[in-house]
Amino acid sequence: RVKDATRRSDEPPTGLVRIAAEHEVIAGSNCVIASTKYEAEDLLSHYGADPTRLCISPPGVNHDVFRPGDRSMARRSVDLPADVPVVLFVGRIQALKGIDVAIEAFAEVHHKLPDARLVVVGGPSGPRGTEEAARVVARVERAELPVRFVDPVPHEDLAVFYQASDVVVFPSRSESFGLVAAEAQACGIPVVAARAGGLVHAVSDGRSGILVDGWEPTDYAAALLEVLTDPEVACRLGDGAVEFARQFSWDATATRLLELYAGITGRS
Repeated sequence: RVKDATRRSDEPPTGLVRIAAEHEVIAGSNCVIASTKYEAEDLLSHYGADPTRLCISPPGVNHDVFRPGDRSMARRSVDLPADVPVVLFVGRIQALKGIDVAIEAFAEVHHKLPDARLVVVGGPSGPRGTEEAARVVARVERAELPVRFVDPVPHEDLAVFYQASDVVVFPSRSESFGLVAAEAQACGIPVVAARAGGLVHAVSDGRSGILVDGWEPTDYAAALLEVLTDPEVACRLGDGAVEFARQFSWDATATRLLELYAGITGRS
């Protein structure tokens, strides 16, 4: 139901069987863990979750892996030029993740910065993922945009792609948290993301990145260009990203989950 509220107009609504199953799971659980207060509010308003069984515990980031690195070295590792602006998109290729918005926004960025590159790390996902990927590739080829598609890589290998980029674009239409945003920021990379769902919690607007209202490509392009063309903004947001991401740790998440499980078993 949350995804349906912001789905792209040409995407079909979620089936009633799934919605019924989600209701049943939430109603029958001793504890429902939301990633952020925004997801908790969605569970309350869309699914009638019992507030006494609703807890909040955000995911974490492995800071031993996702940390600032040498950009030149990272670019050599992933075969990117050292002296061009690089925008990174990481995620499943499907309408939900806003890959279409990212491509259109980059087309505007490329018009202003002809040497800019976009790297897309991820593969088709979901029943219409292959169709979405074909549409995106066709758009890139028609416009002759310098976009590099990279198949999904092992999770820990994503760090070098973050470190090689100047900014990460994350125009997801629905996100319970936004782990990509947290990991990118832990690597010192500003994030331009949708002001949607958990991304409002995962990105600090004006401090670690820029949140954009809606899914108009021009608005994302403007935010990306602000980071790519103003070294002072890029530096400020990069430093803020590292600081802000420190709150997302697996140690804190694990401790919180243990506390929740102890509470559940204690009531049993």
